[in-house]
Amino acid sequence: MTTRDFTVPAAESVVQQQLDAYNQRDLESYLVLFSEDIKIYRPPDQEPTLSGKQALAEFYANERFNRINLHAELINRMVIGNTVIDHEQITGVTTQPMEMAAVYAVDDGLITRIWFYQKA
Repeated sequence: MTTRDFTVPAAESVVQQQLDAYNQRDLESYLVLFSEDIKIYRPPDQEPTLSGKQALAEFYANERFNRINLHAELINRMVIGNTVIDHEQITGVTTQPMEMAAVYAVDDGLITRIWFYQKA
């Protein structure tokens, strides 16, 4: 008989906490989950669209958390080691919901990289 470990992987827990903080528009709780040198990419661009926690804070304070109807619905999640891949539907940013995949890299308990793939 095999024993299964049903503990939540650390990477998944961190990503879930950031999703919860995002939906509560709680900037302080959101930011503590990111490394100081966070980099966010929007492929096919190869250069980051955001670099550093300060840029992240400014963007989310001015472009996301000030939107009353902001909400991210998790449709599906995969976890492979320290990588978490979420299929999400975002409302409250544009007139129509946005569908995207977010790929999170988590190292030492902090999100260090994100790649956002948005449906065209």
